[in-house]
Amino acid sequence: MHPLYNKVKNTLHKTLPSKPFLAIMCLLLPFIIFLHLLPATIPAAAPPLHPGYYANSCPNAELIVRNVMKKAMIREPRSGASVMRFQFHDCFVNGCDGSMLLDDTPTMLGEKLSLSNIDSLRSYEVVDEIKEALETACPRTVSCADIIIMASRDAVALSGGPDWEVKLGRKDSLTASQEDADAIMPSPRANATTLIDLFAKFDLSVKDLVALSGSHSIGNGRCFSIVFRLYNQSGTGRPDPSIEPKFRQKLDKLCPLGGDGNVTGDLDFTPRIFDNQYFKDLVNGRGFLNSDETLYTYWKTREYVKRYSEDQDEFFRDFVEGMIKMGDFQSGRPGEIRKNCRVVNGGPPMDLVVDGYKDRRILSY
Repeated sequence: MHPLYNKVKNTLHKTLPSKPFLAIMCLLLPFIIFLHLLPATIPAAAPPLHPGYYANSCPNAELIVRNVMKKAMIREPRSGASVMRFQFHDCFVNGCDGSMLLDDTPTMLGEKLSLSNIDSLRSYEVVDEIKEALETACPRTVSCADIIIMASRDAVALSGGPDWEVKLGRKDSLTASQEDADAIMPSPRANATTLIDLFAKFDLSVKDLVALSGSHSIGNGRCFSIVFRLYNQSGTGRPDPSIEPKFRQKLDKLCPLGGDGNVTGDLDFTPRIFDNQYFKDLVNGRGFLNSDETLYTYWKTREYVKRYSEDQDEFFRDFVEGMIKMGDFQSGRPGEIRKNCRVVNGGPPMDLVVDGYKDRRILSY
């Protein structure tokens, strides 16, 4: 019998003279104790998301985010592509909860140093700037998770791509996990079948995969991610035969064997403009990453690549649809509105054992 049962029962014996009432309460005690323990063992339901979530609490939230993004992209044009990718890297790991923004602590290895993020994701300071501006206007109101969603949308729109209405109302996670990020995020070496299987786990279709891969319409990739394609594709000791010869010569000069893996190259021919040039490049064998070019060489994804290369409007529509779907991913775990996107509001995360259940909580102070 749970010790809380005996404690409450003894208290009732001392304070409640009515035997019938006491009998009823004793029968209800197991259910009461179950409800008491429920929050520690079962995650809370995810909050509903909807457009205009901050219409009353922070009416200028979306305008503030867009203005900061404008300034950031003028200062450093590459930051638009960097921030846009935050949504994918955040939402695929335990839902869209801002966990990827948390810095490591002595008791928590976060996602920033995971295999897919280390030396790859950048422009965290842009989110810091947005959060600072929002905290000035509306303290403790707008979540970091929602900032990622709004800023990703704005990065696309400000680069010449589509604009769309975003659903808001997310909470920020209380922890992060490098292990979870490593387990789910794909490698730039991934082929189309691996990517299809990954996206299917999130109920995202082949169309969603190809459309969302169009995020590589802007930005840069590192030589580290393509050296194997240039010199040892699939362990053959030879380059990837799908690379167009003149493009391969260009990549050979940019990324020589034994060279600096952090040197970057453009992901498509128009790396600062969000358009369908990315898909045109794939059709012509000029995809930068293996995970990009494989979308054209594999039969299940090839048709979408062809369609998007010919119809930019269709690409834009499907891309927006995919971003909205991805933005709906939620873990249902407890959350908060962080004051600083890099740290939780309380103390460091600790592992608590409550009645045999391991529960990772933040101890506030």
